[in-house]
Amino acid sequence: MDRQIALNTPPIEIDETEPRVLIVDDDEGLKQQIASYLENNGYRVETARDAPTMDHALAQSTFDVVILDLMMPGEDGLSICRRLSAQNDIAIIIMSAMGEEVDRIVGLELGADDYLPKPSNPRELLARIRAVLRRRPPGGGEATPRQARTYNFAGYQLDPARRRLKAPSGLIVLLTRGELSLLVSLLDRAGEVLTRDQLLDTARVEDADVFDRAIDVQISRLRRKLGEGDRQDIIRTVRGVGYRLTVPVTRA
Repeated sequence: MDRQIALNTPPIEIDETEPRVLIVDDDEGLKQQIASYLENNGYRVETARDAPTMDHALAQSTFDVVILDLMMPGEDGLSICRRLSAQNDIAIIIMSAMGEEVDRIVGLELGADDYLPKPSNPRELLARIRAVLRRRPPGGGEATPRQARTYNFAGYQLDPARRRLKAPSGLIVLLTRGELSLLVSLLDRAGEVLTRDQLLDTARVEDADVFDRAIDVQISRLRRKLGEGDRQDIIRTVRGVGYRLTVPVTRA
């Protein structure tokens, strides 16, 4: 399905401090339209048609965001998403014609920071990119004071600046950007009940249409990484309201 993107936004000067975006999609026309729109809004954009060209681009440059299609020749987008979320400090936005809720949940489970169905409003895509970058200075700048804290709880130690969680066993648990945001929000307000709306505002986006189920999926994934499985000892569900961290927290 053809989709026209308005490209009448006046171009602005781009410098090395602007975020870098990599678009991975085998639809050349759509890919170039999105690239032009983002460039006209101040982003530096490169494109890739499949996993090998994406890997080459990642080896040559550092990117802040990958916009990833799911249906591509060779390695599919879900496999790429799983690999990127495990190996790279990079935000992932899936944009795919596979837009059913189950597809979104699978994408989030595999480490995506956000998920947009095709076709999508280019303004919404831009808002999602800004949202996932909101908590991270472009270009890997210094951590904010909030990020610089080290949290200790239930035998775990969290270093938000490195997005690294040290388990009581000494093993290092890597967190996605969304998982980190959720965990920091819960740690900062340990003992308080946080509603899904509060967690969405803190950990996801300000002005994009996301759904509450995304929070439930990420909480479930975070519990597994905390070794809880189906237990709710550390993060407790408050039925009909939200979630609460139940253990004491100290900060270094």
